[in-house]
Amino acid sequence: MPGIIHASGGWKGGNGGPWGQGPRNTGSTPPDLEELLRRSQDRLRRVLPGGGGTGNVNPVALIAILALVLVFAAYFFFTFRVQPNEVGVVLRFGAYARDAQPGLNFRLPYPIETVYTPEVTTLNRVIIGQGQDENGAAGRDIPEESLMLTGDENIVDIDFAVFWIINSAPDYLFHMQDPQGTVKAVSESAMREVVGQSNIQPLLTQARQITETKVEALIQKTLDEFGSGILVTQVQLLKVDPPGDVIASFRDVQAARADADRVQNEAQTYANKVVPEAKGQASQITEAAAAYRDRIIAEAQGQADRFDKVYESYKAAPDVTRRRMYLETMEQVLGNVDKVIIDRGAGSTNGVVPYLPLQPLTDNGVGPLISPSPDVTPPTTTTSTTTGSGQ
Repeated sequence: MPGIIHASGGWKGGNGGPWGQGPRNTGSTPPDLEELLRRSQDRLRRVLPGGGGTGNVNPVALIAILALVLVFAAYFFFTFRVQPNEVGVVLRFGAYARDAQPGLNFRLPYPIETVYTPEVTTLNRVIIGQGQDENGAAGRDIPEESLMLTGDENIVDIDFAVFWIINSAPDYLFHMQDPQGTVKAVSESAMREVVGQSNIQPLLTQARQITETKVEALIQKTLDEFGSGILVTQVQLLKVDPPGDVIASFRDVQAARADADRVQNEAQTYANKVVPEAKGQASQITEAAAAYRDRIIAEAQGQADRFDKVYESYKAAPDVTRRRMYLETMEQVLGNVDKVIIDRGAGSTNGVVPYLPLQPLTDNGVGPLISPSPDVTPPTTTTSTTTGSGQ
């Protein structure tokens, strides 16, 4: 055999090496391979458990160390963690590959795959009209952002806040360079458009919620056109006032308008009270007139029917009908008047029939003892009725 490897690591026998006699170097001494191997084994023994002893390296310990090294390498180079409020966006050679959900995820090492983890559930806020400090709190006023022109050519000072979250992480990362600045610019533009279509009075009073809803819809529409991946959750008006230089005069105008509205409301209340009463009275008069008309028409119709019946009776028996009509008429005329009876055919010289008008005699209020004839009424005046023999 050309040579045998001993425990000391040296080559024995043969021509001085496994490949025979090598070229001689007269300039310098070549490195001793046996010494290098020996030193490497010593360093490995000091690192491994029980390395203070001598002899060969334990292969089990070496495999365990290599496995541990591989596990740590895989953890640091092939996995990444996504927090609960984040979503992972994995890029493969710079192009979007997939989304990664919260938890531990696998990836290929850089530069093959790169991971971004934006916070998608964090509520972000942008304030327009006021500066923000390092903590995001409102600071000084910014008139360049807050002063806006209304539809009725008035100036209003508006400060408002816009709250938003990330709706689509890939769009948010790749479609906008400055998301915060973009949201602020779009919000200011949308507010100016809505205010420019409104009057100042509703903005200061009852139209605040309507204005917030319109601005929110317009901001969301614009951001969707940009493909921003942002969802606007709320628009909140912080301050809606006239400019500070004219606020006193504006309040006087508002007070005058309030008085005008109050007077108009009082007049409307009085009108609502008087008009129904007048309509009720008019309706009552109209109904009374209609009832009177119906009664007169009914009575006239009844008299006409009665006359027709009398006429039919007259055609059937003229003398009887004429006598009956005479007696009925005299009954109506003389029924309720005082009478003096004169009989020209009697023996009296003047034709006056002696007549004693006896008042009804009562017995202690029990009842009349002498009842007068129903045809006799005691006379008190000199109304005369002439009774002739020929009648």
